[in-house]
Amino acid sequence: TTKYNKNTIYIRYIKYLRVNTQAVLKRAQQIQGLKTPKKQWQAAWLLKAVTCIDLTTLAGDDTPSNVHRLCLKATQPVRQDLLKKMDMHDKGITTAAVCVYPSRVADAVMTLKAVNSSLPVASVATGFPAGQTPLETRLQEVRMAVADGAMEIDIVINRKLALTGYWEAMYDEIRQFRKACGDAHMKTILAVGELGTFTNVYKASMVAMMAGSDFIKTSTGKEAVNATYPVAIVMVRAIRDYYLRTGHKVGFKPAGGIRTAQESLVWLNLIKEELGNDWLCPHLFRLGASSLLADIERQLYHHVTGQYAAYHELPMA
Repeated sequence: TTKYNKNTIYIRYIKYLRVNTQAVLKRAQQIQGLKTPKKQWQAAWLLKAVTCIDLTTLAGDDTPSNVHRLCLKATQPVRQDLLKKMDMHDKGITTAAVCVYPSRVADAVMTLKAVNSSLPVASVATGFPAGQTPLETRLQEVRMAVADGAMEIDIVINRKLALTGYWEAMYDEIRQFRKACGDAHMKTILAVGELGTFTNVYKASMVAMMAGSDFIKTSTGKEAVNATYPVAIVMVRAIRDYYLRTGHKVGFKPAGGIRTAQESLVWLNLIKEELGNDWLCPHLFRLGASSLLADIERQLYHHVTGQYAAYHELPMA
């Protein structure tokens, strides 16, 4: 039996899976109640968070110039004087990637090449954020982003298929996106705020992984509800279950509404507790964010100087 056939057989049983909502909520409360590190240990964890950020701009008024600035910030996300004070100036700290719309991929690639950076460019695709365009249009968008140099593609699932329980059809669509991505890493956005139940989130997570996703991602950032800790518990438990079944590690990316340094520490704690240290690296964990980096840099400034920086004192991406 081929892997494809094994997956399609398993998908038929997905409709019988159920998630214990109260257990999920209780675990999420426990995670939020865990102590976070202080002083130099907090600074170290915040630098770890920086290296896991997909620094993102997905605005309607994106231009080549603001993508250029974003890329430069991604290659040097923390001020050099702060890094020197922490003896981290020679450690090559960058964000994990830059994430832009398909039409801006070429601009990002050109900027990074000009500064001799190997930082990957990620691009949203497949009719982001709603995923409501025709399938061939969504596939072509993936191909174009890859042709322009995107090394990572953040696709969105067809929520209708998940909400109506057409899991095999959803699997087939994601398989086609996987093929269109070629060698590019594929992150599958579940848009959890629109899936209705934890059970649907778990099922969608499993189907996305079986279809070849390198990462599963919570949200587009455009939904009313984005990354929450209970939903994250469901998704990382799915990742753990999938790993125990297959031996294959799939990454996790929360996105949408993650703005403070303190939140980034909770997310790192969650990953450490639920998946272990192996996942605490950019290869398996990303934070989708546009404003988080500025707050982390302010906290690092406070750690180094003992003073709190005003917004204008630190360069913004």
